[in-house]
Amino acid sequence: MWRFPLPQTVTMSWFVLWGAVSWGQISVGAVSDTKAETTPAGKLYLQLQNVGLDKTRVFQVRGAAIDRGPLHISLDDGTIAFTEDVAGHVTGAFFEGEGEVLVMPPDEVERASLALFTGAAILEEKFITAYFRFDDDTYEELRPLLRPAESAPEFVFQWNETARNLATLDAFRLFLSFTRFLPAGGDMTASPPQAGEKNNRLLHARVQGRDLGAFDVYYDSMGSEQIRVGGFANVKGETFYDLWLAFSTRQHEKAQMASGMEEDPTSEGLRVSSYKLKTEINLPAHLKGEALLQAEVLQGGQRALVFELSRFLQIERVEADGQAVQFVQNPALEGTQLDRRGNDLVALVFPRPLQAGEHMQLRFVYRGDVLSEAGSGLLYVGARGTWYPNRGRTMSNFDLEFQYPEGWTLVATGKRVPTTAGKTTPPGTQSAHWVSERPIPLAGFNLGKYARALSHAGNVPVEIYAASGLERSFSQPAATMLPPPRLSPHGIDPPAGVAQPPAPSPARNAQAVADESARAVDFFARQFGPFPYGSLTISQIPGELSQGWPGLIYLSGLAFLTPEEKGRLNMSPVQETRTRQLMAHEAAHQWWGDLINWRSYHDQWLMEALSEYSSLMLLESESPNSFRELMDQYREDLLKKNKDGSPLMDAGPVTLGIRLSSSRFPLGYEGISYERGAWLFHILRSMMRDGERAPGPPAKAGATEPFIRALRKILDRYAGKSITTAEFLRVCEEELPPSLWYEGHKSLAWFYQGWINGTAIPRLELHGVKYADSASSTVISGTILQKDAPNDLVTSVPVYATAGGKNVLIGRVFADGAETGFRLKAAAGARKAVLDPNHTVLARIQ
Repeated sequence: MWRFPLPQTVTMSWFVLWGAVSWGQISVGAVSDTKAETTPAGKLYLQLQNVGLDKTRVFQVRGAAIDRGPLHISLDDGTIAFTEDVAGHVTGAFFEGEGEVLVMPPDEVERASLALFTGAAILEEKFITAYFRFDDDTYEELRPLLRPAESAPEFVFQWNETARNLATLDAFRLFLSFTRFLPAGGDMTASPPQAGEKNNRLLHARVQGRDLGAFDVYYDSMGSEQIRVGGFANVKGETFYDLWLAFSTRQHEKAQMASGMEEDPTSEGLRVSSYKLKTEINLPAHLKGEALLQAEVLQGGQRALVFELSRFLQIERVEADGQAVQFVQNPALEGTQLDRRGNDLVALVFPRPLQAGEHMQLRFVYRGDVLSEAGSGLLYVGARGTWYPNRGRTMSNFDLEFQYPEGWTLVATGKRVPTTAGKTTPPGTQSAHWVSERPIPLAGFNLGKYARALSHAGNVPVEIYAASGLERSFSQPAATMLPPPRLSPHGIDPPAGVAQPPAPSPARNAQAVADESARAVDFFARQFGPFPYGSLTISQIPGELSQGWPGLIYLSGLAFLTPEEKGRLNMSPVQETRTRQLMAHEAAHQWWGDLINWRSYHDQWLMEALSEYSSLMLLESESPNSFRELMDQYREDLLKKNKDGSPLMDAGPVTLGIRLSSSRFPLGYEGISYERGAWLFHILRSMMRDGERAPGPPAKAGATEPFIRALRKILDRYAGKSITTAEFLRVCEEELPPSLWYEGHKSLAWFYQGWINGTAIPRLELHGVKYADSASSTVISGTILQKDAPNDLVTSVPVYATAGGKNVLIGRVFADGAETGFRLKAAAGARKAVLDPNHTVLARIQ
């Protein structure tokens, strides 16, 4: 959906995973004229954010340990000072001395991820200092092993400022734990929080390792993955937060299995059924908004709900059913994915615990300079964050009203409907109204001075809105020196001239883009089913990146360039093809990502890879050679090495999602999710298609290929819902031809384990091939060697033989491990066995 590594929104569990913490100042209040310090929520948050060390709680500690499932922290010998009370509870400590942290990853994927950043498959690191933050009974656990320390004031003097600075890291997460115990009224301490409740435990250690430097270790019982380990890294001035490990504890997994339900992190205790957004836009950048949300509480007991909103928008007021609600607007930690999206977190604090099943109307009022002006009549929100309060990609209905300046065109998600009769707008402004046709995961808009072009995909209108020029930052091709014309053999040549090519104009090429877009929509509708919305609007945005919304696509200005204009930019043929693919990729997201959602970050690759491969299927239907060149380029990209000599494929499997983008591989998410992901679907589609050609019952007349049948089933069953990778494969297994039943099982577990959850690009070789002829056939036997791959990798390899001057498929062989023998029957006289001549396996064929 997005030609950049991160989505516009994420699930609420992912907020916590990537550091839903504060850094700097905050905004807290109940109404716009209420000071933060006067509200119970404001007091609580500020105390958690600024807590220092307590001079009366400094101890010597020896032989102590903190255990949280697979996380073991030992305090071998040193001094520890605990923090001052917050609401009657100790929430942190600072340790100096000799300690060790030990974490054993549960599987090969996490061991490889850890080794990528630390060089070892097990985290076993000695540390000299550690700052701890917790919301449980850690202090009480350690008390029996504590002895009074000498020089307590000196220790506090040395480390107190450091502790106060680090207190901001977990203030927001602790605030979410403690808010449920805030009183309905009166003094905050009237009902102190019982922070040791076992169903809500947080332990965060920021340690200074002897070899690895500073890094974080988390145990969070409320996270979708309870164990997390990571640290900051800086590459060429850009800050990354590398997540080394993230996994669930066995206790959590057992509890989940016992409940019989798969966890859906997109709900997180609240379902928003509808958004009504009223938005005023004042040039050049200001947005004023009012959001009305109809919500249902799914999980009771909590006092706080978290939303995401652009850091450039400040909340003025929040109400629940007409009553003012306290809130905390919390800046994201520098370098985290939330920070890089331009968003902050907003916590609403209710006067009582919420009850499961109750309905409420939430009202937000906010404003700020969130728009960016890029020149050539282009305004956009872009990387400046989410323009309305939201809780991630949950399916909701949207009603969008806009007031904006005359002379500009605004396009938005949904169907445009007439504005309210009799409604007036201030002089110099106009209004517009859009309503979603079905529940959608998010809403967007774009504003510009556009020219319009129209095409149709069947009965679906496809509208293009393009500006007269590209953004100011677009690099113009250099002027060309023209040789002087020759007047005569004896004449004097005039001076050479300078030819400045005309500036690119997306508007000039808008109709061609409209027609191309319509062809893509028509192709996808024939493959997958009807277009999910009544129309498709495509608007130009600045930059090289594109983004898809339901019924609305933000398309990079590069996609509007003519072939001649692209040629002046010295694009290679593959680069030019990739630019053409932008529009088709985003159009495919109308099915994959908008109609169907992903369940967690481990499944996000499905939507990106399906959209990418859908666009490649269109390319293949129009230009098989260009398709082959692009797939070959994707393979070479995965093999390309970084500055450390590591190939991109080592960034990890597609299931690591946005964790793939790291200091080691800044573009890892895009390279793996898009390019390896597309290859995975090409492998799956090709082997299912080949498998149906194998001996057995003939395919039904007019039947589509099995992979496409599986995709249609998925769209039918999961429209308006989220899907996991396991669920996707289960549907594919329904269409799996018998010849592809590995070891007699109708299962794609081998494909998940080795290919989806793996990283290898094996080398395949034929060895010892023999031909045994008979009157009616030739039996070809030999061995397939699989090199540069794990010993347990299973690959479905197509084997061809030359017969009648053509390569003919004689069967598929499951190459299992380093060597696999085969024996296949071919037409009489067949010779020259070859592996995968059509390049359907992500491998290097020798």
